[in-house]
Amino acid sequence: MPTSEQLKQPKILIPEIKLQNRVSELAQEISMDYRGREVVAICILKGAFIFFSDVIRQIDVPMTCEFLGVSSYGNKMVSSGEVKVTLDINEPLEGKHVIVFDDIVDTGLTLSYILNSLKARKPASIKSCCLMVKPDSLKTEVEVDYTGFKIGSEFVVGYGIDFAGQFRGLPYIGYIEHGH
Repeated sequence: MPTSEQLKQPKILIPEIKLQNRVSELAQEISMDYRGREVVAICILKGAFIFFSDVIRQIDVPMTCEFLGVSSYGNKMVSSGEVKVTLDINEPLEGKHVIVFDDIVDTGLTLSYILNSLKARKPASIKSCCLMVKPDSLKTEVEVDYTGFKIGSEFVVGYGIDFAGQFRGLPYIGYIEHGH
């Protein structure tokens, strides 16, 4: 595990201005697609909370917000593939239009698990909005309806995403090299 000294300055992968511009575009797309309907916006904790907050403030349709806590990384740099639900949503989803907001789709296993689990609650529709997708790392086919950025295999931090509890507050997406 890298020491905190080695983790001081992640390299910038996606600068703050590029993030904010894409967040605005995603909010506009969602607002257009859901015009005239109410949405249940579900934030996948903890990594997506800043992205979620920035997007929903710009979405121009009626909405309620829910939070779903899941973990598949622990303090490691790779997903364990095992999804642990740490906090469930409170409201019924039956007949509602649901959008799941996640920070990153790496293997696709976590998002696939979440979407299948939520589909069992019989929403009228369910879509996903993810800040980043790693197409080369996918282990299962999962549909991401709204994608912020496609990235490589970098281990990313910042903008809500942490490594061992650090870096969530960075205003950009940075990356940590695996060799550290």
